[in-house]
Amino acid sequence: MQSLFRDVIVVIVPLLLLSMFAVIGAAAEEPDLADLAAYDRVIVPADREHWSYLPVHRAKLPVVSRKEWVRNPIDAFVLGKLEKQRWTPSAPATKRALLRRVYLDVIGLPPTPKEQQRFLDDDSPTAFEVVVDDLLKRKGYGERWARHWLDAVRYAESNGYERDAIKPSVWRYRDYVIRAFNDDKPYNRFVLEQLAGDELPNRSTETLIATGFHRLGPWDDEPADPQQDRFDQLDDIIRTTSEVFLGMTLGCARCHNHKFDAITMHDYYRMVAVFNGLQRPRSGRTELDLPAGSAEQLVAFENRDQGIAAVRVKIDELRKSFRAEFLTSGESKFTAEALAAFRTEEKKRTPSQKKLVERHAKDIEKEITIAFSSSRKEALRPLEKQIAELTKQTPSLSRAYFLNEPGAKPAASFLLLRGRATNRGPQVQPGFPTVLQPKQPVFSSDGKRTSQRRLKLAKWIIDPQHPLTSRVIVNRVWQHHFGRALVRTPNDFGILGETPTHPELLDWLANWFVQDADWSLKKLHRLFLTSNTYRMSKRWNDQYGKVDPENEMLWRFPYSRLEVEAIRDSMLAASGQLNRKMYGPSTYLYVPKEALDGHSDPGKIWKPFNETEASRRTVYAFIKRSMVVPFLEVLDLCDSTRPNDRRNVTSVPTQALTMFNGDFVNRQASHLARRLKQEAGKHSSRQIERAWQLVLCRAPKADETKIMKEFLVEQASTLSADAKAEQQTLSRSAARHQALVQFCRVLLNTNEFVYPD
Repeated sequence: MQSLFRDVIVVIVPLLLLSMFAVIGAAAEEPDLADLAAYDRVIVPADREHWSYLPVHRAKLPVVSRKEWVRNPIDAFVLGKLEKQRWTPSAPATKRALLRRVYLDVIGLPPTPKEQQRFLDDDSPTAFEVVVDDLLKRKGYGERWARHWLDAVRYAESNGYERDAIKPSVWRYRDYVIRAFNDDKPYNRFVLEQLAGDELPNRSTETLIATGFHRLGPWDDEPADPQQDRFDQLDDIIRTTSEVFLGMTLGCARCHNHKFDAITMHDYYRMVAVFNGLQRPRSGRTELDLPAGSAEQLVAFENRDQGIAAVRVKIDELRKSFRAEFLTSGESKFTAEALAAFRTEEKKRTPSQKKLVERHAKDIEKEITIAFSSSRKEALRPLEKQIAELTKQTPSLSRAYFLNEPGAKPAASFLLLRGRATNRGPQVQPGFPTVLQPKQPVFSSDGKRTSQRRLKLAKWIIDPQHPLTSRVIVNRVWQHHFGRALVRTPNDFGILGETPTHPELLDWLANWFVQDADWSLKKLHRLFLTSNTYRMSKRWNDQYGKVDPENEMLWRFPYSRLEVEAIRDSMLAASGQLNRKMYGPSTYLYVPKEALDGHSDPGKIWKPFNETEASRRTVYAFIKRSMVVPFLEVLDLCDSTRPNDRRNVTSVPTQALTMFNGDFVNRQASHLARRLKQEAGKHSSRQIERAWQLVLCRAPKADETKIMKEFLVEQASTLSADAKAEQQTLSRSAARHQALVQFCRVLLNTNEFVYPD
């Protein structure tokens, strides 16, 4: 026992001392908490020499030996680095592999057999460029790339926490993002609308919907400490804004100066002051959406509703007068006792009268409504006409989910010592991180609707000279095309983040995106997709792999598994069940009964399954934070409680079980089998060939055809034998059909299906 006690002392005491000294050290590092200027003095010129804070420059193209390999500047930078190692890029991918790659990459769906054949038959040198341009014009591009953005901005359709209430009308933000990508909305405008769409002089329904960006995060509708929760909400906004647009981890400076980056508490609370005017529309624990429109539309809408309300008062007065008359008219079918109970004031009713009212309330009110409508039609007609006319003159506005800023003068903001809402330090003015903005701007308001602070922040972020904005977005787009970003930590360009693998290329792209592409994301996509770097095969090289196993030099195209959305959508496309309906309220995917049984009200938490609606693209799937659809969750849908820079890619047994035994895959296998019989007839060879074209976008090899023919015969025989053993009747055609379903299930479970090429 004494030995054990001695061992505990030996371990615990040094740890306690270390913790004590760490606290003392941390306190010593902090400036005078009451002196805001002292925080700014912490930032020194050397801090501004970090690579991501330096101005973006137009790097010179490297001189390379294999000039014929260079289709555009991207290739020059990649090849230049390879040639320094005396390496050569991987050979080009085959036409079939390249076609499937670019289709899944750009629109998230495989090419149809006709599209495959058309590309294979086109021997022109610009055949691939034609495909790229066509794909970027398709609506599926916005659906595919909107999901990448929704990951980054922590999109979901419920609040999380215990009640996990639905966010009303939040799907309009998702639709806004899809349209923005399809319309090629310039990225600087895209940023401006999301941060300050309500503060723009030409604000509209669209720009107000865009500001839903601020409200997408989790929200506790019954916090233990409402005052502290208010700053937790602001913290969510600041973290998301800084990480998504700037690649800066500002949230780490909430309680103390950033331990690694040149960001102070003063910087953090400057940003709090920028967003502090935002309020959450709600009624108690219930969140509210708001009408979205221009200032003029909102005024007209408010006047209309006031006019309608005044007319409804007149209608209510008529109803009230008629109700009193009717209850004494003798025209009712109810007993005198019941009518007397209804005529009696609620406070004066006896217990028996209360029971009568409770028993007959619905029926008697229905009777009064019918009698009122028939006898007061003439009196109602002009009033109803007024309401119809007011509604026609000023139609209802779309309702949207966004925070609003109700006044031009937000409440004062303070530096919160140790991040506690009850521990106020000095008052803080709005501003930007000192390391990027040594001289802070002056904030002023037009004195009308809002403080205009977020608009000033947005304009600062989209300034063409800003060192981070263009670097961050071109890095994100690169990641989704090439599997890994040039900066492997897309949300962190700070000290703890990784440095770029190709810094000159990153800067060239960032400069080109702003100066040449004019912030056009479609032009950026096209530049990436038409490079030879994108067209490389995935062929492995043992020599290069020993030196660079992570392929940081880009000597080949990387392997990457499809995200769950592309996997699911590709299955729907192959089976012929894909519903191309776009926009609108989200669809509820199939959830097993077992997953719902753990909830107190399974019927309320999830809407009934409708296969036609549920066969829409996965970007339209309802995402509930407390209950993610199992198929999506097991295949690595992102965590929607925080900004996601990249998804985890796991390989676990539940994925194989879900893909092979899950309801969705088995339903698509059945649909695919029926499609094969319709399009390829009864011959197994044709069915196999058609299946390979639909699912894998290529023709089967001779040995694959042979193996699958044997499988179909053996499977049909096994199914017939099993039925006979169970004393059931299974016809030959039924056995062959079920064997075909199993063949489809096997094909949808191949590795080749979930990897682009």
